[in-house]
Amino acid sequence: MKHTAGGVDFRPEANIKVLGLNFHKFIFPVSILFMLVAVVAALVDPPAAGRFLEELKQASLKHFDSFTMLAGNIMVLFCAALAITPWGSIRLGGKHAKPEFKTLSWFCMMFAAGMGVGLLYWGVAEPVAHYTAWFKTPLNVIKDTPEAAHAAMGATIFHWSFHPWAIYLTTAVVVGYFGYNKGLPFSLSSGLQPFIGKAHKGTLGHVVDVFTVVLTVFGHATSIGLAAMQATAGITHVLGVPNSFAYQMLFIGVVVVVAGFTLMRGLHNGVKVLSNINMFIALSLFLAVVAGVGFTTFGSNVVSTTVDYAKYFLPLSNWIDRPDQEWLHGWTVFYWAWWCTWGPLVGVFVARISKGRTLRQMVGVVLVAPTLVSILWFTAFGDSAIGSILHGSPAFAQGLGNVDTAIFRFLETIPMFAFTSVAVVMLLVIFMVTSVNSAAIVVDNLAAGGNPNTPAIQQVIWLVMIALVTVILFVIGDESALKGIEAGAIAMGPPFLALILVLMVGFIKAVAQEPR
Repeated sequence: MKHTAGGVDFRPEANIKVLGLNFHKFIFPVSILFMLVAVVAALVDPPAAGRFLEELKQASLKHFDSFTMLAGNIMVLFCAALAITPWGSIRLGGKHAKPEFKTLSWFCMMFAAGMGVGLLYWGVAEPVAHYTAWFKTPLNVIKDTPEAAHAAMGATIFHWSFHPWAIYLTTAVVVGYFGYNKGLPFSLSSGLQPFIGKAHKGTLGHVVDVFTVVLTVFGHATSIGLAAMQATAGITHVLGVPNSFAYQMLFIGVVVVVAGFTLMRGLHNGVKVLSNINMFIALSLFLAVVAGVGFTTFGSNVVSTTVDYAKYFLPLSNWIDRPDQEWLHGWTVFYWAWWCTWGPLVGVFVARISKGRTLRQMVGVVLVAPTLVSILWFTAFGDSAIGSILHGSPAFAQGLGNVDTAIFRFLETIPMFAFTSVAVVMLLVIFMVTSVNSAAIVVDNLAAGGNPNTPAIQQVIWLVMIALVTVILFVIGDESALKGIEAGAIAMGPPFLALILVLMVGFIKAVAQEPR
């Protein structure tokens, strides 16, 4: 199957065509085999597998903490360089390429894929956690103090702004440049071409693509499971009925059905439309919360949160001789590794929808815009929740408590709870649908040897496979198996960061060799 990228044609090599489907003969079966072995191993003895993978995760976070922090900082600087150097004028697809999507739809699709569910899950929980020392406090500030409130907001924005999106953007730039501008397969392995030439289509490149497929599937399977637990916990909290396994399976079933429908309708008529609807509901929820808090109070808090982020940016970016080692490893290093489990998914998907955009435009929309949204969102939810604690609200009288219900307990303290609670549940479903759509598209792309033109039904097959991994872990292994796989995926974070740094150097080498 031919693919045209920036005027250069290529044919994915060594693919198998069966019943109209198109799979790479190495990447697809090896990825399936690896996933099968990992799932079976996790289910043979879930507690033992969970303990082993948790120990592996902790060892990874402990021994590669400096590297993880350094890599995150390097990627932020790399993205800043793209914005201020002549490289920023490079356009994905060549200088005459036109954008495939309007800017607003482009942003909605990208943002929904990258962080939607996380903003709901941690929008209230993380600032309150840092403020109340649910698991230590940033820089060891004294909990429940004005200083703790400022540190909590600065640390929360730090975790959800430049650094994670720099990981995504660096991945997107590499994949998009080599795919659209160099006509290479649309996969991470193409970034090896400046170092090893055509050998990037060989075994080493295949190993890279298998690694990214497995990382994406397991990272996303655990995300679906965690989202199901939060959604059902919220529903049962609102309705006052017992939480049950059946509700969690129903949530996963609804996500799969809606996601399958939108995938069959394609990027323009399915994924794009749903992402736009999603952001409209999110905006409505946001405005309802701001109205409940008060526009004047919210505006003042936005300024304060922005100052907090600027104040704590450098101290939190530093990892040397930090006094808060437990908090550093439990939050920041963990987060950077967790973003890596979503790195292939978001990075490749952003690259896929960014043809016709310059690298400078990508920095603005993929790096800066989400940072501004995070400041507004966490101020509305997290800072307001801290304010409710200061005013004696009973919602968090016993501390943070159950993370799954944190956002619902906060919403009970402001008007329009009937609307806002329903909006949160709807968003949990739709955000999960948009992100799992992206995952299915990306995994299918990688498993087809970098071919972005596979049939929609093939993407649906991958969607079902991701959901099956989640359900099997839930049904047979209970929550311990799911968390074990999650720990294993996080342990793969540092290797992914190392890979992206190598590919970043390859991109720089390739661009430097181009005629001005």
